[in-house]
Amino acid sequence: MAKQQRPIPRVQMDANRPVPPKAKVRGGKLAPPKPATLGTWIAGARPQTLALAIAPVALGTAAASLVMEHWLDHWVRALLALAVAVFLQIGVNYANDYSDGVRGTDRDRVGPQRLVGSGRAKPRTVLIVALVFFGLASIAGIVLVWRTEQWWLLAGGALCLIAAWFYTGGRRPYGYLGLGEVAVFVFFGIVPTIGTMFVQVLTVNVEAWLAGAAIGALASAVLVANNARDRERDATHGKRTLAVLLGDRGTRALYVILVLVPFGILAFFAVFYEPGSGSGYAPFVYFVGVTAVPAILIAVTARSAREWVFVMKLTLATALLYGVGLAAALVLPAGLL
Repeated sequence: MAKQQRPIPRVQMDANRPVPPKAKVRGGKLAPPKPATLGTWIAGARPQTLALAIAPVALGTAAASLVMEHWLDHWVRALLALAVAVFLQIGVNYANDYSDGVRGTDRDRVGPQRLVGSGRAKPRTVLIVALVFFGLASIAGIVLVWRTEQWWLLAGGALCLIAAWFYTGGRRPYGYLGLGEVAVFVFFGIVPTIGTMFVQVLTVNVEAWLAGAAIGALASAVLVANNARDRERDATHGKRTLAVLLGDRGTRALYVILVLVPFGILAFFAVFYEPGSGSGYAPFVYFVGVTAVPAILIAVTARSAREWVFVMKLTLATALLYGVGLAAALVLPAGLL
């Protein structure tokens, strides 16, 4: 006698709530996801990406030291610039979590689950937290403007906030139109580097522009790796990132170029820049290749999303080491080595 099969229970779903990718069925109902813990919220801030906030501020401060009598003459302004960069970075991360989560593009992602996409936090709560960090960045920026008395900088700060929100927010986010890497290059490379220098010494030199371009390229490389990982899923959800537009080979080539550009820029500092009367320390920054080279090799051969996650981690480490290393090379006095 044939064994009777048990009926499969129907899953009751709320049409207004995104289905978490790892939701479990209990008693014929969709089990609610576990509420977000403090650790979940900290992970949602994506602390590893703070490397992209620290590096340009370090470089801008180092570039400013070249025209200061003492390189810590304006350390309060440097700390305020760092606060603006860090709070803005965290705010952007939560805002992206919110916007991508409500659109459903964070479902079934590889890597750490997002707060909204996993269903562990309400979208409204994540949005409020994002706005709080944008507010903290604004407060630090206003204090910085007050200390410098350069009131026109308020317009620049407002532009940064607008760019941060509309990357994935709004009806037509530019991050969904293949413009994310350009915005990251500008707002996580050029702007924070030259801005950090300007608020300290009210001028900008060529070192700041070059350093900003270098760190901006690495920040863009991080985004390229992220979008390469999600390329197929983004295409399904109508998110036309640069990785979707360029295809597999084009994305890999772009990543390699972006990682190599900063080391080409480094040649300027290695050949032409000499602190004091001694030799420059910039050539030592080429040792950052210990993370950059493996990142390139894995990016060229990557076949899985998890490999791209590792590429992102290596690129973030490269950005931090490059930024801090080049900053040290600019501020250290001659004759130490």
